Amino acid sequence: MAAYIGKEYHLYYPFVLVPVLYIGILSWGAFDLRLNFFMPSTTKGQQHTCQIAITFDDGPSPFTLQILDLLDQYQAKASFFCIGAQVSRYPEIAKKIVEKGHVIANHSMNHPYQMGFLSSGKVRLEIEGANRAIEATTGKRTLLYRPPFGVSNPHIAKALQDCNLKSIGWNIRSLDTLNLSEHQIFARIKKRLNPGSIILLHDTSEKTVHIVKSLLIELKANKLEAVNLEDFLNQKVYEN
Repeated sequence: MAAYIGKEYHLYYPFVLVPVLYIGILSWGAFDLRLNFFMPSTTKGQQHTCQIAITFDDGPSPFTLQILDLLDQYQAKASFFCIGAQVSRYPEIAKKIVEKGHVIANHSMNHPYQMGFLSSGKVRLEIEGANRAIEATTGKRTLLYRPPFGVSNPHIAKALQDCNLKSIGWNIRSLDTLNLSEHQIFARIKKRLNPGSIILLHDTSEKTVHIVKSLLIELKANKLEAVNLEDFLNQKVYEN
């Protein structure tokens, strides 16, 4: 009897495993932009160049000013994926990003925690709201977007297509928003650093300011050039 029951359960394994694997693959695809599962995303550049792209999410903030000063000091350029509400809160900092030759881009209007569960219409409202805030403040209408949390799904893909924006991911996630030391975060970046890398940081803390300084020193020592995404991608990043 026991052998028969075991055999009976064995017959149901495929019916259990297939849905579990399917859900697992969808989840992985939703949270890893490198897979291009739901939509195309640029996550790295050409490895034969000596260029890397430093990108920042969630600003602008008062810490952005310190980062801009460091970038000037080391003659480096970067790209800032800004939250529309933060652009409206710190318009002068947003203007300074553009004035100093860095790229400003779209990171949604409010960075909603439920981003992965919004309809395509609501995602579009988030994208359009941020674009309006950026354009009203800087005069630039960006063509680049980074989804909050790096999440993707068919709704986000459709909204991006409707708005004619290009998704930009990364291949080095610094984890600078987690409870890790500056040394741990910098070591993580350094270990993965190669020509063509796109590095994800957040211009929202003093910790990241210190990490950026260490990173810029490291790039100079290794003869790597930090450029903005317009030069890194060799393509237009604004409509105007």
